[in-house]
Amino acid sequence: MAGQSFESEIMSEAFFRDCSLARSTFDDADLSECVFSNVNLRDARFTDVNLAGVSIYDANIEGLTILGHDVAALIRAELARSDSGRSVR
Repeated sequence: MAGQSFESEIMSEAFFRDCSLARSTFDDADLSECVFSNVNLRDARFTDVNLAGVSIYDANIEGLTILGHDVAALIRAELARSDSGRSVR
């Protein structure tokens, strides 16, 4: 499934498991309540999608962009921010 293009798809409540969606694009898609489990989402792009209630478990998200934002970079920045707020004794 890697490198696929999903445009104007209704995929609500779909379950993606043990697969690769690397370099795939999702545009104008309804992915509400979807589950991604043990999925390779490296360099995948989600634009103009409904992600309400989506769950992602054990996934490679390096390079994953959602609405133009690099998800892995956002998570790293948030972790660094919360770590910097902790005092060291």
